[in-house]
Amino acid sequence: MKTFDPSTHRARKRFGQNFLHDERVIDRIVGSINANESDNIIEIGPGLGAITKQLLAITKSINVIELDRDIIPKLKFNCDGLGELNILQTDALKVDYGQFAKNGLLRVVGNLPYNISTPLLFHLFQYLDQIQDMHFMLQKEVVLRMTAKPGSKVYGRLSIMTQSYCDTRMLFLVPPESFTPAPKVESAIVYLAPRKKKIDITDRKLFSAIVTEAFNQRRKTLRNVWKNRISADLLEKLEVNPSLRPEKVSLDEFVKVSNFLSEV
Repeated sequence: MKTFDPSTHRARKRFGQNFLHDERVIDRIVGSINANESDNIIEIGPGLGAITKQLLAITKSINVIELDRDIIPKLKFNCDGLGELNILQTDALKVDYGQFAKNGLLRVVGNLPYNISTPLLFHLFQYLDQIQDMHFMLQKEVVLRMTAKPGSKVYGRLSIMTQSYCDTRMLFLVPPESFTPAPKVESAIVYLAPRKKKIDITDRKLFSAIVTEAFNQRRKTLRNVWKNRISADLLEKLEVNPSLRPEKVSLDEFVKVSNFLSEV
C-alpha cells in the first residue's frame, strides 16, 4: 500500500507537527492501546495516520480530529480501504467530546501538540463520565509532572490536578529520532483513566485555587502559604502537618483542607 512519506509533507510549526515514523514505536503504542473491533476510539491530531492506520484496521471505524486542512487529503489517502474514517477538521480544544459517546465510552488517543497539551487535558477532564481511558504522546517532562508523587522535585499543581481526576501511568519513552522533523525534547506515552476510587471534592474551584497558591510558593511551609485561609492549629486538627512544604503534601491532604474550607 502506497503512503505519503512524512518527509514529503512540510510540518507546520504553528500546529506543533512532528510526524511519528518509527514502526517499532508505532507498534508499541498500538499494542499498549490494545484496541478491539467494538471500541469507540477518537484520535486527536492523527497527522499522516501512522497510528490511525493500525487502529482503523482493527476497529473498522474511527473518529479523528485534525486542525490542518492541508494534511487531510494525505491522511485519507493513507487510510484508504481500511475502514470508515470520520474526520472533524477543527481545534481539539473546542470540541464537545460528548457527541462521540453515543456508541459507548470513548477511548481517546493522540500525539498532542506540546503547546496545547495541558489545556486540552483539562478540557477532556470535563468528559470523564464518557471516557474509558486515554493514551497520549506528550513531552517527557509533562508526563513526569503528571505522574509525580509527593517528595519528587517535579511534583506540583499538574500532578495534583491530573491525579485528582485520573489514575496515571507513564508507559514508555519515545526518542526524538522517532519523528520527522525530530523535536528538541524527548517524548513519553502516558496512560490516563478515570479514577476507580473517585475523590469527593466539594468545591473544584476552591480546590484548584488552594493548590495553585501552594505551588506558587512551594518553598514556604503550609502555615505561611495558607495563613490567610486557615490556622496552623486547624491544619493539625485535620492531621495535616503545617510545617510541610507543598511538594510533600499528598493529594488526600489537599482534598481534606479544601473540603474543610468549603464548609467554613
